[in-house]
Amino acid sequence: MKLKFLKLLMFFCLVTSTIWAQNKQVTVSGIVKETKTNSTIPFANVVLKTATQNTFVAGTITNESGRFTLAHVKTGNYILEISSMGYTTHQENLYVGNLSNFLDVKTIELNAAISTLNEVIVTKNNNTISNKMDKKTFTVAENISQTGSSVLQVMQNLPSVTVQDGKVQLRGNDKVMVLIDGKQTGLTGFGSQSGLDNIPASAIEKIEIINNPSAKYDANGNAGIINIIYKQNKKEGFNGKVGFTSGLGALWVRKENLPSIRPQYTMTPKINPSVALNYKKNKINAFFQGDYLYTETLNKNEFVTRYYDDGDIINSQLKRNRNTHFTTLKSGFDWNMDDQNTLTISGLFGSEKIIDRGDQPFFNNDLSERRRLWQFLEDELKTTVMATATYQHKFKEPGRLLNVGFNYTFHREDEKYFYDNILSSSSGTDAFKLLSDEKVYDLNVDYTEPLKQGRIETGIKFRKRDIPTNMEFRPGQNSVIDANAGGPATYKELIPAVYGNYVFESLKWEAELGLRLEYVDLHYEVNPNHNTYKSDGYNYTQPFPNMRLAYKINDDNKISLFFNRRVDRPNEVDIRIFPKYDDAEIIKVGNPALKPQFTNSLELGYKTNWEKGNLYTALYHRFAEGTITRISSTVPGSTIIYATFQNVNTSYNSGIEMVFSQEINQLYSFNINTNAYRNQINAFTVENKYPSSHQFSAPTETIFSGNIKWNNTFHFTKKIDGQVTAIYLAPDIIPQGKIQSRYSVDLGVKKSIQNGKGELYFNATDLLNSMVPRKQIQGDGFYYTSNDYYETQVIRLGYHYKF
Repeated sequence: MKLKFLKLLMFFCLVTSTIWAQNKQVTVSGIVKETKTNSTIPFANVVLKTATQNTFVAGTITNESGRFTLAHVKTGNYILEISSMGYTTHQENLYVGNLSNFLDVKTIELNAAISTLNEVIVTKNNNTISNKMDKKTFTVAENISQTGSSVLQVMQNLPSVTVQDGKVQLRGNDKVMVLIDGKQTGLTGFGSQSGLDNIPASAIEKIEIINNPSAKYDANGNAGIINIIYKQNKKEGFNGKVGFTSGLGALWVRKENLPSIRPQYTMTPKINPSVALNYKKNKINAFFQGDYLYTETLNKNEFVTRYYDDGDIINSQLKRNRNTHFTTLKSGFDWNMDDQNTLTISGLFGSEKIIDRGDQPFFNNDLSERRRLWQFLEDELKTTVMATATYQHKFKEPGRLLNVGFNYTFHREDEKYFYDNILSSSSGTDAFKLLSDEKVYDLNVDYTEPLKQGRIETGIKFRKRDIPTNMEFRPGQNSVIDANAGGPATYKELIPAVYGNYVFESLKWEAELGLRLEYVDLHYEVNPNHNTYKSDGYNYTQPFPNMRLAYKINDDNKISLFFNRRVDRPNEVDIRIFPKYDDAEIIKVGNPALKPQFTNSLELGYKTNWEKGNLYTALYHRFAEGTITRISSTVPGSTIIYATFQNVNTSYNSGIEMVFSQEINQLYSFNINTNAYRNQINAFTVENKYPSSHQFSAPTETIFSGNIKWNNTFHFTKKIDGQVTAIYLAPDIIPQGKIQSRYSVDLGVKKSIQNGKGELYFNATDLLNSMVPRKQIQGDGFYYTSNDYYETQVIRLGYHYKF
């Protein structure tokens, strides 16, 4: 039945595929010279006419240097006409497409007006194209059902995106690189993603999803890139926006606690004030964005039953009540030194304070005997400071740019855990303190040269990243922690890279060919007294090509083929040598021997559009060598499960995605996103070294999965808008097991007031309280099931005002 459903879905997608085209505005430039002398011709007439009716569209004259610029030219076929007294008139066909914001027709030569000379006609076959199908852009303000929430919650309603265990997945893959304003930062993690659930959506203007990044981007993240763009206004004078959102979560108890533990959070408050200020006068544009988010959350409420081959059954519950204070401040200025040079200086400060109070009881099969109670307090403070300087030089030729940027990031993780281990006959208290200081230096130089039929992009990047960490275990009486697994460790990463990208447009074809060459040198220095792990690392020099070839069938239909090679470098937290005790009997530990995962991907996309609707379809296939995943295993004589990152065998991800949008009338429009895919991990055998050497083997795992998102938008009278979003996630494969299907329904309403300057909004997420992750994990000698009733249902009420 699953196979039939997939075939039917693929057939439907292929028959009805479509997406919208963009009506883009482009700047056309060039220089006019005399043929024989090669001298420039000032004050020549430049006229742009429609190719079909020969009607006037735009006009200008060349400056004293013979250069001209025509701005705000829409996509289409044109005739470019150049004339000057004493010279023959020159005409050439010009096609303005969508791939480049600037077109440089380079040098146009005029011949002296001699009667024996014929008119010279140069033909140009540029193409008009809609977007490249490599990126989707979403405005956060349009996601009414998640207004006032976090970035992570906003993303779960976007096409192609799912959220699992607090991580974003693109097309079922969590190897996603997350950027802020085009840069990696300590807020969202370098390499792996982090902190998305604590960034207020009120600070964000839009989110870009890039499934097929060009060579301009870092090669990390095989699933793609998510670029979070902060708000910034550039209106003249003083202006801004203030807002306030409050809410409640965990409105009732979904599943009662196991006996003898502290109550779980209910009716959890949420508070989010925000302010954005901007002042622009003459050559200076100054900006400030400030957000504060306070939340109480039932962050974890996982019920686990473990079954062992010897007949033993253990029931447990991991409940975590969390209080979070998150502050982000971003400020800076743009200095337009002159028409060609701009300097931007900005800084970002983030502070995330987390207090977790947790309980984890362990019972026998019928809950008649409590074997153990694990209670903990986590006190964690994450501090991020980022300073950025960007210089842009605009050459005389429009679109020819030089950008130089330097970015410094400091990210401190100060974490303290206190544990009480209560047994039937004894009890003990343990603690540990983790201090990690991450320092990252990034230098980028990027150059863009517009061409007559596209552009060239090239640049260099240099990154130096150091992360010294120290784990100090403090064992108490009757200690159960591994105090010898701590100590200092230092992560050192050096990455120089160079890239080139060529973009070409013609009447029917467009192409993008890019190559990024990266050298990576990574060393992980481990405490020499560590009881298991030793220092390790790797280095490589690798090419990362990308290719896009597109054929335009007509103005409304286009087909594109993509190829990408990318890498997933293990993040520092993936190779940490320290066991993590936030779950007392499913202990996570890193692996310093972890190596990069290299992935090749192919995608065939087709899009079309009609007057009030569009639909986009893509077939994709990815295959990865040395797949990085967590392996759960036990050691003889113990029921404790150790979850360790490992490089396993080859994995495959193949699927089809569809985004269908339709405006029914002025009142109602909708879009449906469907993603169906097949995941496979080949059979493998690995050696887990912690806490002692033992092997784990797994057979080939395969599953068909997918998701459907249905987003409905309503435009009522009296400036009231509404949104209802329904999400269904099919069963999926996870390391050593499966996760069952889940679904949710979100609702949002907003009303414009105060002549459009103010807005009131109300929304509710997971109205049916149905989003419960249900997992099954299979290991050697055991298996376990888990159901996590963490907080998903939240209601919010908010207001913001623009001035």
